[in-house]
Amino acid sequence: MAHKIAEAILENGQIKHVNKRLPGGRMKVHLIYDVGSLMLSTNEISKIVEEASGIYKDVDVERESKKLREEWERNVHR
Repeated sequence: MAHKIAEAILENGQIKHVNKRLPGGRMKVHLIYDVGSLMLSTNEISKIVEEASGIYKDVDVERESKKLREEWERNVHR
């Protein structure tokens, strides 16, 4: 299974905008979003790490984090 990254805007659980064309049909996605001051227990964090480990093993973390920071900084002034 391949992994690709797309940026989307959701409102009330509904997708309102996606920055690229997505394939047709049903797909499983991983959502990463800001939740403010949410605090997770150590058990919850361990479970999340266990579930997600290896999913993005081919992703260059440094390059992707730099791209995300640049995008967020550009979007601040919209």
